[in-house]
Amino acid sequence: MTNESENLKGRKVFHGELALLVAVIIDSLGVVLMLYSGSGISAISSVPYAFSEVLPALSLGTWTYIFQGLLILSLMIMRKKFVPSYLLSFVVGFVFSELLDVHELWINILPSNLPMQIVYFIISYILICIGIALSNRCGLPIVPTDLFPRELSDITKVGYPKIKIGFDVTCLAVTGIMTFCSLGHLEGLGIGTIVAAFTMGKGIGIAGDILDKHFVFQNFKPLQNLAK
Repeated sequence: MTNESENLKGRKVFHGELALLVAVIIDSLGVVLMLYSGSGISAISSVPYAFSEVLPALSLGTWTYIFQGLLILSLMIMRKKFVPSYLLSFVVGFVFSELLDVHELWINILPSNLPMQIVYFIISYILICIGIALSNRCGLPIVPTDLFPRELSDITKVGYPKIKIGFDVTCLAVTGIMTFCSLGHLEGLGIGTIVAAFTMGKGIGIAGDILDKHFVFQNFKPLQNLAK
């Protein structure tokens, strides 16, 4: 009891359910805002974006949850077993995907000029870092694109930062090849995409450290068990 009191001292309780909700909302906004900034789309959404450009019959949101479904399937194959929490993660990913389409409906009302584009990129970068840091601490099934590198790190026993960077770079490579071969030019990739891919692992770590200094993450036990 004493140790628990010491751990809580000076820090506020952040309920995992709320953390997950906030993470899904700001992550989806961050992805769309980064694309709107003109600096390129975030690495985790670059592959679905490429499909939405090459095969525009389906929206970015629809291609996103198709991509997320493939990530979940890949994890189960690597685990060689059925993992119920992965399916719940797909449900969270579906909500994330739908929010991408919602944000795309209103994002064009924002002013678009060079100074504001720089501001949009900075805000989007910070939002995504905070969102993923919250996801990693909520204790609940999370968006598959965030879940995949975390679980792959656990499966392979390779450090998360290396896995995260490798995953992001692979997504960018696939996006580049798809759009160049199908459209004749690179689409969705920009300096912001590259910067984010090679630095976001560190940014997530910094955001996580800040959150840990101010909050203790707890959730309801019945929901907590779903993440196991």
